[in-house]
Amino acid sequence: MRVIAGVARRTALVAPVGLSTRPTSDRAKENLFNILGEKVKGARVLDVFCGSGAIGIEALSRGASEAVFVDHAAPAIRATETNLTKTRLASLAYIIQGDAQKSLEQLAAAPKFNLIFLDPPYNYDLQILAKCFPLLANDGIIVAEAASDYAAPFAELVTSERIYGRTKFIFYKERDNALNLSRQL
Repeated sequence: MRVIAGVARRTALVAPVGLSTRPTSDRAKENLFNILGEKVKGARVLDVFCGSGAIGIEALSRGASEAVFVDHAAPAIRATETNLTKTRLASLAYIIQGDAQKSLEQLAAAPKFNLIFLDPPYNYDLQILAKCFPLLANDGIIVAEAASDYAAPFAELVTSERIYGRTKFIFYKERDNALNLSRQL
Protein backbone atom coordinates (compact mmCIF):
# COMPACT_ATOMS: atom_id res chain seq x y z
CA MET A 1 0.00 0.00 0.00
CA ARG A 2 1.44 3.33 -1.05
CA VAL A 3 0.59 6.85 -2.15
CA ILE A 4 0.06 6.72 -5.93
CA ALA A 5 0.59 10.34 -7.06
CA GLY A 6 1.28 13.88 -5.95
CA VAL A 7 3.71 15.35 -3.45
CA ALA A 8 3.90 12.16 -1.36
CA ARG A 9 4.08 9.82 -4.37
CA ARG A 10 5.58 6.38 -3.69
CA THR A 11 5.48 6.76 0.10
CA ALA A 12 4.75 3.37 1.66
CA LEU A 13 1.83 3.42 4.08
CA VAL A 14 1.23 1.24 7.13
CA ALA A 15 -2.03 -0.58 7.83
CA PRO A 16 -3.68 -0.66 11.26
CA VAL A 17 -2.29 -3.41 13.47
CA GLY A 18 -4.68 -6.05 14.75
CA LEU A 19 -7.73 -5.01 12.77
CA SER A 20 -9.46 -6.94 10.07
CA THR A 21 -9.31 -3.98 7.71
CA ARG A 22 -9.31 -4.36 3.98
CA PRO A 23 -7.18 -1.56 2.59
CA THR A 24 -8.26 -0.28 -0.81
CA SER A 25 -5.93 -1.76 -3.42
CA ASP A 26 -3.51 0.57 -5.15
CA ARG A 27 -5.16 -0.24 -8.49
CA ALA A 28 -8.66 0.63 -7.24
CA LYS A 29 -7.37 3.78 -5.51
CA GLU A 30 -5.58 4.93 -8.66
CA ASN A 31 -8.73 4.40 -10.75
CA LEU A 32 -10.83 6.25 -8.18
CA PHE A 33 -8.58 9.29 -8.29
CA ASN A 34 -8.37 9.18 -12.08
CA ILE A 35 -12.17 9.45 -12.11
CA LEU A 36 -12.17 12.35 -9.63
CA GLY A 37 -9.39 14.14 -11.52
CA GLU A 38 -9.27 17.90 -10.95
CA LYS A 39 -12.07 17.79 -8.36
CA VAL A 40 -9.44 16.86 -5.78
CA LYS A 41 -7.35 20.03 -6.09
CA GLY A 42 -8.26 22.49 -3.35
CA ALA A 43 -11.00 20.20 -2.02
CA ARG A 44 -11.98 19.89 1.60
CA VAL A 45 -12.06 16.11 2.23
CA LEU A 46 -13.76 13.89 4.81
CA ASP A 47 -12.49 10.29 5.14
CA VAL A 48 -14.95 8.30 7.30
CA PHE A 49 -13.92 4.83 8.51
CA CYS A 50 -10.44 5.94 7.44
CA GLY A 51 -8.52 2.80 8.48
CA SER A 52 -4.95 3.68 7.45
CA GLY A 53 -6.01 7.06 6.07
CA ALA A 54 -4.84 6.02 2.61
CA ILE A 55 -7.74 7.57 0.68
CA GLY A 56 -7.65 10.93 2.45
CA ILE A 57 -3.86 10.99 2.27
CA GLU A 58 -4.00 10.30 -1.47
CA ALA A 59 -6.36 13.28 -1.81
CA LEU A 60 -3.99 15.51 0.19
CA SER A 61 -1.02 14.35 -1.86
CA ARG A 62 -2.92 15.28 -5.03
CA GLY A 63 -3.70 18.80 -3.84
CA ALA A 64 -6.69 18.72 -1.49
CA SER A 65 -6.55 21.69 0.86
CA GLU A 66 -7.37 19.74 4.03
CA ALA A 67 -8.76 16.42 5.23
CA VAL A 68 -10.67 15.24 8.27
CA PHE A 69 -10.16 11.58 9.19
CA VAL A 70 -12.71 9.67 11.30
CA ASP A 71 -12.40 6.19 12.80
CA HIS A 72 -13.39 4.65 16.12
CA ALA A 73 -10.50 2.17 16.39
CA ALA A 74 -7.30 3.24 18.13
CA PRO A 75 -5.08 1.12 15.81
CA ALA A 76 -6.61 2.89 12.79
CA ILE A 77 -6.00 6.30 14.33
CA ARG A 78 -2.37 5.38 15.11
CA ALA A 79 -1.82 4.12 11.54
CA THR A 80 -3.37 7.30 10.11
CA GLU A 81 -1.16 9.49 12.33
CA THR A 82 1.94 7.50 11.31
CA ASN A 83 1.04 7.78 7.62
CA LEU A 84 0.36 11.51 7.84
CA THR A 85 3.77 11.98 9.49
CA LYS A 86 5.53 9.80 6.89
CA THR A 87 3.96 11.77 4.04
CA ARG A 88 4.57 15.15 5.71
CA LEU A 89 0.88 15.99 5.31
CA ALA A 90 -0.09 16.13 9.00
CA SER A 91 -0.43 19.92 8.97
CA LEU A 92 -3.34 19.59 6.52
CA ALA A 93 -5.19 16.97 8.57
CA TYR A 94 -7.53 16.76 11.51
CA ILE A 95 -8.25 13.38 13.14
CA ILE A 96 -11.39 12.42 15.06
CA GLN A 97 -11.43 9.19 17.04
CA GLY A 98 -15.02 8.22 17.69
CA ASP A 99 -18.22 6.63 16.51
CA ALA A 100 -18.90 7.53 12.86
CA GLN A 101 -22.55 8.54 13.37
CA LYS A 102 -21.77 10.81 16.33
CA SER A 103 -18.71 12.26 14.59
CA LEU A 104 -20.77 13.12 11.51
CA GLU A 105 -23.33 14.85 13.72
CA GLN A 106 -20.54 16.88 15.37
CA LEU A 107 -19.23 17.95 11.96
CA ALA A 108 -22.60 19.49 11.01
CA ALA A 109 -21.38 22.92 12.16
CA ALA A 110 -18.08 22.65 10.26
CA PRO A 111 -17.54 24.04 6.76
CA LYS A 112 -18.94 21.76 4.05
CA PHE A 113 -16.85 19.08 2.32
CA ASN A 114 -16.20 18.83 -1.42
CA LEU A 115 -15.33 15.13 -1.23
CA ILE A 116 -16.57 12.60 1.31
CA PHE A 117 -15.11 9.10 1.29
CA LEU A 118 -17.06 6.48 3.19
CA ASP A 119 -15.37 3.07 3.56
CA PRO A 120 -17.17 1.12 6.30
CA PRO A 121 -16.78 -2.60 6.94
CA TYR A 122 -18.60 -4.50 4.19
CA ASN A 123 -21.36 -5.63 6.59
CA TYR A 124 -22.07 -2.05 7.72
CA ASP A 125 -25.34 -0.46 6.63
CA LEU A 126 -24.70 2.46 4.27
CA GLN A 127 -27.78 4.25 5.57
CA ILE A 128 -25.17 6.37 7.36
CA LEU A 129 -25.07 8.26 4.06
CA ALA A 130 -28.08 10.21 5.31
CA LYS A 131 -25.73 11.84 7.84
CA CYS A 132 -23.19 12.65 5.10
CA PHE A 133 -25.45 14.49 2.66
CA PRO A 134 -25.90 17.58 4.91
CA LEU A 135 -22.08 17.87 5.16
CA LEU A 136 -21.62 18.00 1.39
CA ALA A 137 -20.82 21.22 -0.47
CA ASN A 138 -23.14 22.12 -3.36
CA ASP A 139 -20.83 20.69 -6.01
CA GLY A 140 -19.57 17.89 -3.77
CA ILE A 141 -19.28 14.16 -4.30
CA ILE A 142 -19.66 11.27 -1.89
CA VAL A 143 -17.81 8.07 -2.74
CA ALA A 144 -18.91 5.01 -0.77
CA GLU A 145 -16.89 1.82 -0.93
CA ALA A 146 -18.71 -1.49 -0.60
CA ALA A 147 -18.59 -5.12 -1.68
CA SER A 148 -19.02 -5.51 -5.42
CA ASP A 149 -22.45 -7.17 -5.02
CA TYR A 150 -23.84 -4.55 -2.61
CA ALA A 151 -27.09 -2.84 -3.65
CA ALA A 152 -26.56 0.88 -3.09
CA PRO A 153 -29.01 2.71 -0.83
CA PHE A 154 -30.40 6.04 -2.07
CA ALA A 155 -30.20 4.60 -5.59
CA GLU A 156 -31.90 7.68 -7.04
CA LEU A 157 -28.83 9.73 -6.02
CA VAL A 158 -26.21 7.36 -7.45
CA THR A 159 -24.45 8.92 -10.41
CA SER A 160 -22.07 6.03 -11.12
CA GLU A 161 -20.79 2.71 -9.82
CA ARG A 162 -17.39 1.23 -10.62
CA ILE A 163 -16.28 -2.29 -9.72
CA TYR A 164 -12.65 -3.32 -9.19
CA GLY A 165 -12.42 -6.96 -8.16
CA ARG A 166 -14.40 -7.37 -4.93
CA THR A 167 -14.66 -3.61 -4.39
CA LYS A 168 -17.37 -1.28 -5.63
CA PHE A 169 -17.17 2.51 -5.58
CA ILE A 170 -20.58 4.16 -5.47
CA PHE A 171 -20.63 7.84 -6.48
CA TYR A 172 -23.29 10.16 -5.05
CA LYS A 173 -23.97 13.84 -5.62
CA GLU A 174 -26.88 16.24 -6.04
CA ARG A 175 -26.71 17.69 -2.55
CA ASP A 176 -30.09 19.48 -2.64
CA ASN A 177 -32.03 16.34 -3.58
CA ALA A 178 -30.04 14.36 -1.03
CA LEU A 179 -30.84 16.86 1.72
CA ASN A 180 -34.55 16.59 0.98
CA LEU A 181 -34.32 12.82 1.09
CA SER A 182 -32.31 12.72 4.34
CA ARG A 183 -34.84 15.01 6.04
CA GLN A 184 -37.55 12.45 5.27
CA LEU A 185 -35.70 9.66 7.09
